[in-house]
Amino acid sequence: MARPLAPSIVVVGSSNTDMVVKATRLPAPGETVVGGTFLMNPGGKGANQAVAAARLGGAVTFVAKVGDDVFGQQAREGFRQEGLDTSWVLTDAEHPSGVALITVDEHGENCIVVAPGANGTLTPDELQRAQSSIAQAALVLVQLEIPLETVARAVALAQAHGVRVVLNPAPARTLPDELLRHVSVITPNQTEASRLTGITVHDDTTAEWAARALHAKGIGTVILTLGAQGALVHHEGQTWRVAAPPVEAVDTTAAGDVFNGALVVGLAEGRPLRDAVDFACRAAAVSVTRMGAQASAPRRAEVDALQS
Repeated sequence: MARPLAPSIVVVGSSNTDMVVKATRLPAPGETVVGGTFLMNPGGKGANQAVAAARLGGAVTFVAKVGDDVFGQQAREGFRQEGLDTSWVLTDAEHPSGVALITVDEHGENCIVVAPGANGTLTPDELQRAQSSIAQAALVLVQLEIPLETVARAVALAQAHGVRVVLNPAPARTLPDELLRHVSVITPNQTEASRLTGITVHDDTTAEWAARALHAKGIGTVILTLGAQGALVHHEGQTWRVAAPPVEAVDTTAAGDVFNGALVVGLAEGRPLRDAVDFACRAAAVSVTRMGAQASAPRRAEVDALQS
């Protein structure tokens, strides 16, 4: 069977350069851990998700802002090589490109500190310029590494044109109910779900409570990502789990971003929700088996070959 034509997806979000140290363990506060491998990779939640979606078959337009520096130039070139439409990737002449400092331990767990730079200066009025692309999209995907008012404008523009919005509420923060009620699909992890609902998520029961609480805020579909345990979905009054295939994790950086990029591709192609989430779980599982953020995003054939 021939694959559907590439769906049109708009990703609004951040672009960073990731500076990664892989060490035996994560340092405690005030501690220095000596010995490790240094890597520098393109990253940023928005860029990671845009690249992941493009590699999996989406026709992706990326809306972002980078600095007028070498990191910004490298990011633009990387986007072009990945086939992204960069018509709305803007340049900030006054602020540097975003940077993330990441430590990864021998089990693949990580801790991250981000200096947003130009990401923090993407304004609602600048986003407005991309209205024509948003109006023609099958889906709009946003995260929270850009100003909240800009996220809100993206949601409002999509709603005005009848376009579904997928919100990945990361990094974790409190969000106004007025914004949430206009979101079609939300994809928090356990920490983010806890922050949004006040419910500490630590097992299936509390995950379902949090999902129902988010649904009660007006969100049609809630997908809690549970790492190696897959995802919990709440949709139209039903709740179910989607398993992730077992893999040996090397680096969990950007696994959530790959999940979201794959999810919007699956949804934009018209897959049933259960199938789209399964596709996203498999894509994320492939990504954790190798180092890097965008570098870990898989190609379509790799995901299709991995069974849940």
